[in-house]
This record gives sequence, C-alpha cells and structure tokens, in this order.
Amino acid sequence: MVVLFLSIIAGCSNRIVNEEQKINVQKRIHDENNYKDFKVISDNDEVQKVQEIVFDTEWENAKVQMESPADYRFIFQYKNPNIEAKVVSYKLWISPNNDVVEIVMKDDAYAILNKENSSILIEILAGENLPN
Repeated sequence: MVVLFLSIIAGCSNRIVNEEQKINVQKRIHDENNYKDFKVISDNDEVQKVQEIVFDTEWENAKVQMESPADYRFIFQYKNPNIEAKVVSYKLWISPNNDVVEIVMKDDAYAILNKENSSILIEILAGENLPN
C-alpha cells in the first residue's frame, strides 16, 4: 500500500514539474543576426520530446564558426520557483541540404542530429517539415 501511494505521488510530482516547463523559440529575421519571438511551446509532450532529443545528444566540446547566424534560438524555461535551473540557450541551424539540423549549446558544445531527430525537432520548434 505504501509503495502504491509513493508511486502515485512520484508520478504526480513529475507531472507537475513537466507542466511548469516551456520552450521559448526565436526565429532569425532575414540574413541578419536579429531575432524575433516566434513561438512558445508549452505542450507537455512536445517539451518532453525536445528535452529527450537535446539531452540525449552526444555533444562535442568545440567552438564552431558557422557561415551564417542561427536559423532559430531556443531556451527551456521553468516556471516553478522551486526549481533552480540555469537558463541554457541553444542555437539551431538547418543544414544547407535541409536534411539535418546542427545545434550549438552555450557557444562551446556542438552537435549534428540524425535525420529522424532533426525532423522531429524542427517540426516541434519551427512547424516545418524537413525533406525525407
């Protein structure tokens, strides 16, 4: 009985934390290094999927110089005052072939996502579909 009760509480507490998260997405304006607020993702499942992709990515410790400013920038935001989380910004580029995305985290970590994760991520963050 105690185990069941603790399982229910743990499940509920995870749900509350997840509901307190959102992702702010900015889109680059033209070819400049200017961005505008594009969308806020607050759907629990979408936030969780983006987190899974980003947090499970194998990052390279590298400072990269890209040819153009990022196509999108995004950050995870926690609305729960009990969570002490650092705000980490991510910059995202759609590859020239439009088939994968490249991400830079905090300007010192770099990753290229596989086609499947690239497609999922860009669909959630930008509402775009990458060619298959």
